[in-house]
Amino acid sequence: MSEINMNITDDLFEALPEEEKNSEFIAVAIKTFAKDAWDRFRRNKLALYGLIYLVVIIILAIVVPMVSPYRFDAQDLANRNALPSLAHPFGTDKLGQDIFVRIMYGARVSLSIAFSTAAINLVIGVLYGGISGYVGGKVDMVMMRIIDIIYAVPSLIYVVLILLVFGDSIGSMMLAICLTSWIGMARQVRTQIMSLKEMEFSLAAKVIGCKDSRVLLRHLVINALGPIIVSLTMMVPGAIFTEASLSFIGIGLNPSIPSWGKLANDCRALVFTQPIQIIWPVAAISLTILALNFVGDGIGEAFQARTR
Repeated sequence: MSEINMNITDDLFEALPEEEKNSEFIAVAIKTFAKDAWDRFRRNKLALYGLIYLVVIIILAIVVPMVSPYRFDAQDLANRNALPSLAHPFGTDKLGQDIFVRIMYGARVSLSIAFSTAAINLVIGVLYGGISGYVGGKVDMVMMRIIDIIYAVPSLIYVVLILLVFGDSIGSMMLAICLTSWIGMARQVRTQIMSLKEMEFSLAAKVIGCKDSRVLLRHLVINALGPIIVSLTMMVPGAIFTEASLSFIGIGLNPSIPSWGKLANDCRALVFTQPIQIIWPVAAISLTILALNFVGDGIGEAFQARTR
């Protein structure tokens, strides 16, 4: 009887071939948050080109002043206002100094100020805005009124006073830029924290006994990282433009420090006789700010697509 049943089963059912067993299996690539954001960022061509430009300009700023036969402050009065050539790709200025080397050295100054101030503003803004949004109540009201008072005074007044008191050094410029630039970051972080602290994961972290500092830094700030990074990328071009504009009008860095704004200011008197000289610092400032804006837009789209 059992043999009959086995024969009937063999007639009704047929073993599936090995090559067809996984025919309906759908392979899904496992991506981390950073990998997924990078893939979306890479598809934005303008953002990718902006990132490549920034990497190239940073490498040139580090390497060119080290390997060039000309120092950024070396003068050659016999070769003043020379046109671009193989020896001097961007020509020379009114003192015979190589403009290309000075532009690359100026990139060191301008970019170091920009990235350093952006990092300082990030720390201050995240801590201040995070505490204000997380604690709330009277603490939030007092902290926001302090911001309103600081914001009510034009930032140019703070900058001029700091540069007059502490001198025209790089440290003074960084302090002047950082004094009010963190306000926008603090307000954005506060808004994000106030909306995230009411969500289930935040309440669950409190229920299991997490300290407030851990809930704020390890749960809330991490989930608000996308808008924070986008805001950070927008701070860098703002710092470059502030330093360049202050140096251009003559209240910025020490004249011996060749920042991009200082180089543009030096060429201002020669704009009608040697107009090509002012093109290089202005182009460096404009292209760098444009590239940073492209990168910021690309990061914003990558993180927004991830959160939708």
